[in-house]
Amino acid sequence: MILIDSCGWLEFLADGPLAEDYAPYFNKPEEIITPTIVIYEVTKKIWREQGKEKALLVSAQMQQTKVVPFDISLALGAAEIALRFGLPMADAIVLATGSAYNYQVVTSDQHFKDLPGVIFIPKN
Repeated sequence: MILIDSCGWLEFLADGPLAEDYAPYFNKPEEIITPTIVIYEVTKKIWREQGKEKALLVSAQMQQTKVVPFDISLALGAAEIALRFGLPMADAIVLATGSAYNYQVVTSDQHFKDLPGVIFIPKN
């Protein structure tokens, strides 16, 4: 069971340089949790760069995973994680969500490097 961060979704969907590294994590959508903040980040970027129609298609694909809404419990956990690790808000929400569900976060975002509960895929 895993949580794929926004950069992982974007790499995989755009067939970016790290798409092959992320591909195995997308094999079983039913074993992926996706925080709503990740849907927001991915949808916004794709909408801006490729248009609304493509963004809505990607959003529908992301909804094939278990979508986790942002609630008060995650907000409190994210605040603690942000302060402990010096993370920006969205990253703290992602890590708090992974932690709350006991899922590892798969990412290439440097903010997560060397943090507990993270599978870090380095950029080449």
